[in-house]
Amino acid sequence: MITIHTLTFNPFQENTYILSAPGGECVVIDAGNYSAAEDRQISAFIEEKGLKPVIAINTHGHVDHILGVQYLKDTYGIPFALRREDDFLVETAPQHGQIYGFQVGEVPKVEQDLSAVESIPLGDTGLQIIHTPGHTPGHVCFFEPHTRSLFCGDTVFRESIGRTDLPGGDYSWIMRSILDKIIPLGDDVTLYPGHGPKTTIGHEVLYNPFIVEVLNGDVNYQAPEK
Repeated sequence: MITIHTLTFNPFQENTYILSAPGGECVVIDAGNYSAAEDRQISAFIEEKGLKPVIAINTHGHVDHILGVQYLKDTYGIPFALRREDDFLVETAPQHGQIYGFQVGEVPKVEQDLSAVESIPLGDTGLQIIHTPGHTPGHVCFFEPHTRSLFCGDTVFRESIGRTDLPGGDYSWIMRSILDKIIPLGDDVTLYPGHGPKTTIGHEVLYNPFIVEVLNGDVNYQAPEK
């Protein structure tokens, strides 16, 4: 059974998830550790739990979600995986970081394109990759079927959704992603977002105003096929 660990980093209070399998192998989702103290915190956690990182994977390429990736690559010698549509966000992270007050050093190189694979192996299971554009063009969610967990990045939050006013964002596409790809997974699925507390699909269907207004027919979220 996969164990889910949550660490919250940087001024944006970004959720970094460490998923570990029996035996200690783990993947790190959206490494947001920023300061030297946060670098020490994530390494101390990994050491304390006896974990062995094997890959850093990202839901998307925004700067607050990639701040710790290079540290993990340097420290553990692991590859970085991201969907290629978000390469432009990683490449321009230093400029975006300046806008928000982050000093971004070396930009991590992407070794694996998540558009080329369907899942990330971990223990005797795997994380299914679901393309959910809207917050960014290459945004993905990771679904772990045994725990019924979806690591949804900045696509959907507890009673809210991700921004679509940043470069590459699109409201119609984020709603397509939520309504067509996330909600069909089932009400019992737990959502682990990039910021804020976890929630469930069932809760969001009832209480997320962006979803409710679409389900009620008040807003049309459809967009042309790309």
